[in-house]
Amino acid sequence: MSLRRLLPAALIAALLTIPLEPVAAQQSPSAVEWGTLDDPEAYPRPRGRATRVSQAPRIDGRLDEALWQEAEVLGDFIQSQPNPGALATEATEVRVVYDDQALYIGAMLYDSDPSGYVVQSLERDYPSLSTRDADIFGVTLDTFLDRRNSFIVMVNPYGAVRDGQTFNDSRNSDFGFDIPVEVQTARREDGWSAEMRIPWTGIRYDAGAADQAFGLNMLRRVRRKNEDSYWAPLERRDPAHRMSKAGTLTGLDDIPRKGTFSAKPYFLADDHSGSGVVGQERGFGADAGFDIKYGLTPGLTLDATVNTDFSQVEVDQERVNLTRFPLFFPEQRDFFVENSGAFTFGDQTERNYRQGASLRDFTLFHSRRIGLAGGRPVPILAGGRMSGTMGDWEVGVLDMRTDATDSLAGENFAVVRLRRKVADGTDLGAIFVDRSSMGTDDGENRSYGVDANVRLGALILNGYLAGTETAGATGDQTAGRLGAAYRDRTWNVSGLVRRIGDDFDPGVGFVRRTNVEHTYLTVGAHRQPGIGFLTEVAPYVEGHYYATLGDTLASREIKAGVDLYFTSGATLNASGSRRFERVIEPFEINGGEIPTGGYAFDEASLELQSSAGEPFSAGVSVSGGGYFQGDRRSVGGSFRWLVSHRLAVQGSADYNRIDLPTGTFTSSVYAGRVKFALSTRAFAALNVQYNEAVDQLVTYGRFNVIHGPLSDLFLVLTERRELGGPVLERAVTLKVTRLVTF
Repeated sequence: MSLRRLLPAALIAALLTIPLEPVAAQQSPSAVEWGTLDDPEAYPRPRGRATRVSQAPRIDGRLDEALWQEAEVLGDFIQSQPNPGALATEATEVRVVYDDQALYIGAMLYDSDPSGYVVQSLERDYPSLSTRDADIFGVTLDTFLDRRNSFIVMVNPYGAVRDGQTFNDSRNSDFGFDIPVEVQTARREDGWSAEMRIPWTGIRYDAGAADQAFGLNMLRRVRRKNEDSYWAPLERRDPAHRMSKAGTLTGLDDIPRKGTFSAKPYFLADDHSGSGVVGQERGFGADAGFDIKYGLTPGLTLDATVNTDFSQVEVDQERVNLTRFPLFFPEQRDFFVENSGAFTFGDQTERNYRQGASLRDFTLFHSRRIGLAGGRPVPILAGGRMSGTMGDWEVGVLDMRTDATDSLAGENFAVVRLRRKVADGTDLGAIFVDRSSMGTDDGENRSYGVDANVRLGALILNGYLAGTETAGATGDQTAGRLGAAYRDRTWNVSGLVRRIGDDFDPGVGFVRRTNVEHTYLTVGAHRQPGIGFLTEVAPYVEGHYYATLGDTLASREIKAGVDLYFTSGATLNASGSRRFERVIEPFEINGGEIPTGGYAFDEASLELQSSAGEPFSAGVSVSGGGYFQGDRRSVGGSFRWLVSHRLAVQGSADYNRIDLPTGTFTSSVYAGRVKFALSTRAFAALNVQYNEAVDQLVTYGRFNVIHGPLSDLFLVLTERRELGGPVLERAVTLKVTRLVTF
């Protein structure tokens, strides 16, 4: 056996010998002097109590009613950064009350400089933005106390909400899931305050459980200080929804079971024109459809959709592909984004661990294969999905049917995903995926697999075995992975071995490259250097080795780099690599051909991003070096100007120059965006992209009014044209949705 194959096995064995981090002692908080430990997770997990009230609080953000003063105060937040283990520099006090209709959370967020709030947006879910770049208060609720799954709600000082679900102890998250939460905030001279009303009909819980308790954690972010603090203290590497390390909320007695049946019909009118629009797609049209949601059990939810429409979804970001492999485009359609974590299978990653491969390399179920063909929509007639928990089981079942088009037969898509917790931090799972054409056996494709995930303190182990069945395939239709990763307060070490067969073809998934054995190793460190302007220095080395199934070297990359994190929030990343690429079949780049052969070349890159918490932020990246038989130079830049919390202007440019013996060419993408929020219920956005490779200009404009809980009005313009030439496609759409709860 070659040294290359022995190394990952040796690394995994070595990782198993590393002393694991001790579990935080479950001692009384009074036994620890808060703010004196430098390890946040050494503190005991806190406990708090909710108070039943006979009259619901008025949700106005002010916390001026007597019932709030009678509730227990949950406070003493501990920093995860910039000073891990220290008390938060700005005090936070939270109170929790409830009645038969809802859970109510009131938070007083004191601030010594209220003028220093950083608010990036008023838009719900802050599309395209990170909550890391703003002041927020967040709550995570583990309603089944399984220490694995959660609902999460975050709010900024002006009342903009971001909500979602997390699964499998934060391994997967779904911020497409919307809770009908009511939130109001108020700005004060001594800080800001927030009130949340989370209706019992909007979340799942076990109403029949005795001594009801929820897992709970809360996050406070003060962006100007680059400070994060938690009620249940966490290390910097862990998110607020790491529920295995959360605290506990008790006192939730006699919560009634609420019916959870809702319907969301829509109506739309649209007009399509342009030289590229033909047949029945051209001209004025109208349509209608609906989604329904029903709580089958406290843990299982049924979703159904009829005549699904996604016309309000933003167009994909234009990108440059300088590789010989396909690009992965993320799902943006709400119906598929919601509960997506229940169906995830493939090269999953853990936050803050370098693991060598991600879902952008391989996923057995990628919902973009449903209702899209060649980037164009395919009508979805109907579909259903059941997801949730049954005891120690996590369940996901999906079935969708698409209509026939001029070039594609109608199809049916079915997915069954099961995952079972077998011990704390350990789960086993299985998945089955079927794609079939209506009325014909052509195109029949099945995929299946089993996977396992183990978490032992800072050590994680994961692996999968998968297979496909495709008509006419005669080669290897299997795939497998074994990986291990360890990260503590100093070290970040990972390794994996993957194998993808030459005929492995997940018909409802995505695989970047087949006929390959992939070995990956990395060793890195991350420490606080004790220098005032630096939060963390993280050097690393990593190596990828790809061989064909015939054991011929296909690709190799050895890379060294360093990531610098500044107290201001800015980052600097520098790296250099030595690569080898073997081209088995020639491929074209903008008309130039890369012939077969082996190519060795070096690359280097530098990326600087200023603090996104400032009103004006910018980033620049420079990279270059060899490129097969030639050279490549790439320069990228972006900026964001936060004119106010209502208005933001963004721009980006990605310029690439390739020099080959056959000639020189450039391939670039430019984009600009303006977003305006009239309030937390009315927004407008304009996005313009130019792709030099195809000489096309894409314009997307959207006006959105939230006229009720999870109910919207959209006015959307989408246009694609040749620069200086004719309009290829233009669509104007008016769409109205309304959520009705029974």
